[in-house]
Amino acid sequence: MTDLFRASIDGLVPYEPGKPVEAVQRELGLDHVVKLASNEGPFPPFPAALEAMQRAVLELNRYPDGGAWALRTELAERHGIAFEELIVGAGADGIIDLLAQATLDPGDEVVCGWPSFPSYVLTAAKLGAEARRVPLREHTHDLDGLLAAIGPRTKLVYVCHPNNPTGTANGRAELLAFLDRLPEHVLCVLDQAYFEYIDDPDYVDGLDLFREGRRIAVLRTFSKIYGLAGLRVGWGVAPADVATATSKVRRAFDVAATAQAAALASLDDPQEIARRRELNATGRGRLAEILRGHGLEPAGPSLGNFLFADVGGGRELFERLQREGVIVRPLDGFGAPEAIRVTVGTPEENEAFGVALGHVLSGVS
Repeated sequence: MTDLFRASIDGLVPYEPGKPVEAVQRELGLDHVVKLASNEGPFPPFPAALEAMQRAVLELNRYPDGGAWALRTELAERHGIAFEELIVGAGADGIIDLLAQATLDPGDEVVCGWPSFPSYVLTAAKLGAEARRVPLREHTHDLDGLLAAIGPRTKLVYVCHPNNPTGTANGRAELLAFLDRLPEHVLCVLDQAYFEYIDDPDYVDGLDLFREGRRIAVLRTFSKIYGLAGLRVGWGVAPADVATATSKVRRAFDVAATAQAAALASLDDPQEIARRRELNATGRGRLAEILRGHGLEPAGPSLGNFLFADVGGGRELFERLQREGVIVRPLDGFGAPEAIRVTVGTPEENEAFGVALGHVLSGVS
């Protein structure tokens, strides 16, 4: 049956999702497990989002709004973007897939930093396109290297900002200089999935750049600080012709009704966003202290809700921590097999990581 499958997927390794807590408990006989493997937020959906979902549940016999009209309209008005420039998809990852489908033919190219978010590579490979991976420089995007990797068949260049899994971001001047030098035939996809966590004056808001007239696509998501990772709803802005092209390849009912309702209801609680941002910064600092206390230096400064650390063998440490009841993310699929990524949890979860790491590194069980 080998002729049944497209040759472009032969070498693909499926994205490795974090193992469910219940499965780890059952397999290892653990009473309590802390999951710090996926960069979801540790806090639940906002109360208004829960209420909106309860109302939406009563009409689940109907298909969702295929165009996400209400959510797109609200986002467009709030951010000063034309409705035709708004894209809503099944998470930021869903929009990455739409952009690839709309632009890439077999033999085309994308350029991205590496290690970085695997979907940039996977979505290209599925379509028979090539991903040119440029090694990071001191855990941060080498923007000059990205420019040098661009060729005549390059369609997309991804800048993960901050980068997943390292948490680092290029500064304002460096990013603007990069965009100024980008060839006209290439679309920059500025992935700002962790935007709401950031409080750094040198960080560039991609929407500001877009409103200035730069031809870029900017990605955002409700999966992180808003606590809606399980619903899969993200959004982005792009030039109208790009957004229209993505609508041609989008599935008819891509984002569930509950997801649209919850996202729309989550937009009016800036105080809770600020509270979660502050808690995340405190937790991120505590995780850094824990890592350094055990001789592990996290990459940084990290701006998101996670830390990256070279540990000499990410898979081995992941497995040992898992036996202690703490799940972190091994990074083979991200291009960093020697490292782990640890997501900021609640204060209690962060301390549980510290205890588990101490046990593992000291040989105590």
